[in-house]
Formats: sequence, structure tokens, C-alpha cells
Amino acid sequence: MTVDTTTPPHAPGRLPVVGHVLPLLRDRLAFMQEVRGHGDVVQIRVGPRPVFVVNSPELIREILTAQSANFSKGRLFDKLRLFGGSPLPVADGPHHLQRRRLMQPSFHRERINSYIDRMGTTAQDALRAWEDGARLDVLHEMQLMTQGIVMSVLFSTIPGRDPAQAIMSSVDTVFQAAIRRAVVPVSGWERLDLPGNRRLRAANALLRRTVSDIVTARRADPDAHDDIVSLLLEARDEEGLPLDDEEILSEITGLLAAGSETAAVTMAWLFHELGRNPGLEERLHQEVDAVLAGGQPTADHLPRLDLTRRLVTETLRLHNAAWIVTRRATVPVRLGAALLPAGADLVWSPYALHRDPELHPDPLRFDPDRWLPERPQPPRGAYIPFGAGKRMCIGDGFTWAETTVLTALIASRWTLRHAPGTTVRPVPAITVHPSSLHMIAEARGHAAAREAA
Repeated sequence: MTVDTTTPPHAPGRLPVVGHVLPLLRDRLAFMQEVRGHGDVVQIRVGPRPVFVVNSPELIREILTAQSANFSKGRLFDKLRLFGGSPLPVADGPHHLQRRRLMQPSFHRERINSYIDRMGTTAQDALRAWEDGARLDVLHEMQLMTQGIVMSVLFSTIPGRDPAQAIMSSVDTVFQAAIRRAVVPVSGWERLDLPGNRRLRAANALLRRTVSDIVTARRADPDAHDDIVSLLLEARDEEGLPLDDEEILSEITGLLAAGSETAAVTMAWLFHELGRNPGLEERLHQEVDAVLAGGQPTADHLPRLDLTRRLVTETLRLHNAAWIVTRRATVPVRLGAALLPAGADLVWSPYALHRDPELHPDPLRFDPDRWLPERPQPPRGAYIPFGAGKRMCIGDGFTWAETTVLTALIASRWTLRHAPGTTVRPVPAITVHPSSLHMIAEARGHAAAREAA
């Protein structure tokens, strides 16, 4: 697709003043997929501002690795500072490196393995609320479950269902505000006393109050818990100084927001696909029954859950949660044939990349067996569920473990069937989540008894 020019071509459909804002607001997933056909780097307009869409997997990888020092995280991550401060998920430059080094011990493989029992216990507690034959809002249930797991690791405690729902709603409010501010070119309205801005302030206040109360309790009894809050309280920066309360609040709030959303959306899409593929579901049941033998998943079980892992891998391909990732050039850069100035805004879409038929044969087919080692694998850079390079998501190992544990645990006890009349479509907000996913929970022992009768 390379064009021999230093000026990337414009995508068709640009309108005066607003540029490509209308198709972005109308159907941003279709727009990002359509733009892939116009070149390795394509110029669109968000209002008067040029934005460069990077489609080539090789160039995306170059941005994330060889040229990573030439880019900041960009417009979307700027807007995610709505959470306060510059926590690791949105940090840039030397601050990002320092904070990543500080947080990294919490996400080493041995540490993640130590969380697996907690993941299973937390999920099992949530599953006890399910009733045979009940109609479930699956995304909502998965959000509560993954949020409980993240909070158990961050805080060694899990709030009740009502407080957990309030926290989840607050996180969603902040995420929605961030994506609106990143896409809509008009500025200044976020300072007005509008209902949406009031909701945002209330959501931020609730999140920070919740985290602040937990930090205060930890300071009063620092030896009582082994969790990430305790690690942050004990941490020292490069000058040997402890983090202040504002830094701790920002880090915990950022991790709480980032740590639960992708896993919940992935789980919802995974069980949606299983509901449409009873043969795959039966294979999964056979695997988890053989490996878990009725017990709870442990770190020793994970390497033997081959199909379970491939189901997660394929869900992260077909239903990748990220419809857009942003970067901003801090110096003039060359990407392939394109020469871009300092300050240029760049975006790419993992969602569209993972559905490109030139990179993934029969891309709309949900096929976990495409990841078997004997099958041809996609080219390098064509599958990036958690990014790459030094800014690769610090929690990728945690999310892999969490989604594998949850898939195995739920499948060992429950079957989820689509509720009659349910229509599911992707909704690209801060993540690409299902519009409405209602399913009927069937306890596996009860379902087997009904089939035998």
C-alpha cells in the first residue's frame, strides 16, 4: 500500500469546517476500517486539525518500538488525565519510565501467580449471586467481577455490590467524557456548568473519595495488608522520597479504571461467541472438566488450559477493546514514505487492524484454532492486543491470567445462552463493548439433568 510521496493522501468524504467528524461520530468502527484501504498512512481531518491514521502493521510497530522516543501518548491520553495527575496509564517521558519501574514488581510473573487464588475466590463469590435460569446482563456482571478482582489486588478488599456499581458507573462516566473530548474538536465547553460536566465532577469526586479512604486506613495500619496500595506506600522515587497522597490517589484510580474494563469487555464478547458456537462451548467444557476436576483454577492449571487460552486470544483479535490508540510526534518523523511534522497527531485502530483480511484470513470468523502452533501465524505487528515496546500495557500478564481463570471457572459451572430477542452490536466508546448482551444462566449440572430427561 506504500505511496511514493511525503504527503499522506486524504481520506475521502471530508466536509468543510468539520472534516471527518460526522463519520467518526456516526460509525467510527466502519470509518476506521474503510480508511485502511487508502494507504499505509492516511490523513483525515477532525475539524480543522489534521490527524494521520497509521494502517501498516510494520509502521505501527515502528512507532511503538524503534521510534517510540519520538512520540508522546497523544490526544486521547491527554483527555484521560481527567482521572487526575499523570498516573502510569497516561504518563509520558522520564516520568513514565520512573513510574513503570516503581510499579513493575507488582506485575512480575511470580507476583501474578500469587494473585490467581484471589482471582478465583473473588469470582466465585460473585458467581454465587447467579441463579439457574436467571437472565443476566453479561457485560454488567463481568464488569462487577473484574472490578472486584482488581480491587482485591489493589486494596485486599472488595466493596459490596451497590458501592461497586457506583464505582463502576463513575469510571464509565470519566471514560465517556475522555472519548468525547478527544473526538469533538470544539474546546472550552468542558468548563461550562453543563449536566455532563457536573456528572463528571461527581464521578471523579466519588472515585477519589473511595481511594482516599482506603489509603488513609492503610497509613493507620501499614503492616495489615499485602497489596498494591501497600507497595505504593512503601515505594520511594529515584531521590529516595515517598510518593505523596496525590500521586498515590492518581496511580490507584488509574489502575482501577484501566485494570477492569478491558478484561470485562473481553469476557463479555467471549461468552457471546460461545453462545453462538455450541461445538466450541462443548470442547471448552471438556477441557475445564478434565483440568480443573471440579476445583478452582490455580497457577498450575493455567499451562494446561490450551483451548481456554486460545479462546481469549481469538476474542482479543476479533473483538479487540481498542478502536483507537493515539500518539503525537514530538519531533519531525518519517514513517515509510510519509514525512510528518512535530506536533502531528497520529492514530491507529487495533480493532480494524485485527480484522484486516490481508493479515487475518477469514477475519470475521471466530476461530480459536487459528492460533494452533501448526497453523500459519499473522505477520509481525498484525496482532497487538496490548501494544508493544516500552509502553506495552504493564498489566498484560495480569489480564491474560485473569481472563483465563474467569473463562475456565465460569465454564466449569455455568452455560450462558442468548436470551430470546437479543441483538448484539459493537459500541465503540473508550472500549468496543457489546450494545446489549443478555443471556440466560444455566447451572451445568441442572442443564445436563434437563437434557437427559
